[in-house]
Amino acid sequence: MSASTRRSRWAKSPDFSQWPERAEAVAAQTAIDKINYLDSGQHEVQCRECGTCVLVRKNSLSHTSVQWQDDPDTVCPTFRETASLRGSSITPREGCPQLRESIDRAVLDGTLPVPDGSPT
Repeated sequence: MSASTRRSRWAKSPDFSQWPERAEAVAAQTAIDKINYLDSGQHEVQCRECGTCVLVRKNSLSHTSVQWQDDPDTVCPTFRETASLRGSSITPREGCPQLRESIDRAVLDGTLPVPDGSPT
C-alpha cells in the first residue's frame, strides 16, 4: 500500500464539512428517504395458514418488501422446517409459499395497496 493511499480517507459519500449548507440539505434528504423507503407504506399482512404477521410494502405488482416483526424461524412453520434441515437461519431460501399467497390475496382484496402507475 502506498503512502498516499494510507493518507487518503475513503468514504462512500463526499465529505461536505466545508459546505455546511450542503451537508444540512443532504442530511434532511436522507431523513426523508429513510421515511419514504423504510417506514412508510408498510401494511400488516397475516399469513392465512399459520397466523404469522409481517409488514409488507408493495412498490409495484412485481416488487414486494417484507419486514418480519419476529424471527421467521420461530414464528413461521415453513421457515422453521427449512432452518432445521439446512442448519442455519441465514441460509438463502425461497421463502414461505403460504405467506406469499397471503400477500397476493391481500393485494387482490384491496387490503394491501399497490401504488398508482403499476400495471393492473
